[in-house]
Amino acid sequence: MNDGKMFQIKVPGSTANLGPGFDSIGLAVNRYLTLVVEPSDEWQFIPLSKEVEDIPTGKDNFVYRIAEQVAAKYDQVLPPCKVKMTSDIPLARGLGSSAAAIIAAIELVDHLCGLTLSKQEKLRLSSEFEGHPDNVGASLFGGLVIGSHRQDGTDLVQLNDVEMDIVVVIPRYEVMTKEARAVLPTEYSRQDAVAASSISNVLVAALATKNWDLAGKMMDLDLFHQPYRQGLIPDMNDIVKAAKLSGAFGVALSGAGPTVICFAEAGQAKSIVKTLAPLFGHFIVDELRIEKNGSQVSSLVL
Repeated sequence: MNDGKMFQIKVPGSTANLGPGFDSIGLAVNRYLTLVVEPSDEWQFIPLSKEVEDIPTGKDNFVYRIAEQVAAKYDQVLPPCKVKMTSDIPLARGLGSSAAAIIAAIELVDHLCGLTLSKQEKLRLSSEFEGHPDNVGASLFGGLVIGSHRQDGTDLVQLNDVEMDIVVVIPRYEVMTKEARAVLPTEYSRQDAVAASSISNVLVAALATKNWDLAGKMMDLDLFHQPYRQGLIPDMNDIVKAAKLSGAFGVALSGAGPTVICFAEAGQAKSIVKTLAPLFGHFIVDELRIEKNGSQVSSLVL
């Protein structure tokens, strides 16, 4: 059981899919959800940044609702806390805000109740909540992750030596995951499934061997989700063309969108941002980095 001291939970955001790695490939990025937790007489969530300014402040908060379910699973009762929340992960933009919150909730219970869960146990729990291991796996482990979540188990491989520059083009409008899922086909033919899976397999091999041109080619060839979701992001084709002309080797939807993420060899990001920013002034164009560390819990002094 936690000894009543203040502590901090810091969880990175993430991008997922990278094109054809649908619901299985994730990459942690340097945007963070941070919780500062201290004992209190009642549960209270205090938003301290714009991205979380509209969150519920009581037990209807998403983090608490997940934490309560985790605690119940282990027959634990959560001691009341005051939780100060800050985040620079934009909501409903495809950068893993909900996955980061799920990981934060699991870390919260683990620390408060002294569960000492392994990372594998946290991965399984978070994947059950999220439905797939890509975003939660990246937020938990850091780096590039490739995962498989099934009824009988969850497995994940982490690649932490992938070095790429990242530029994101973030619309100012939201696309909810439910909406983005609704445009996908309910079934794929065997022929399409084989083709889509082979493209995904080659993407993983290209990333692992740092064959960037091949990785970019596989991102373009995705058959799982991007052809169906592009209509939700009217500027996507223009962003893809401009990004590649400015030096990106690959461009993809970040998760379910609407953020478009551009990948380039090391040292190219600033030049790409400089080119894209004036072309897409109604979007947020920003440089990100791969976050090699996953979620972190640390003690603080009251």
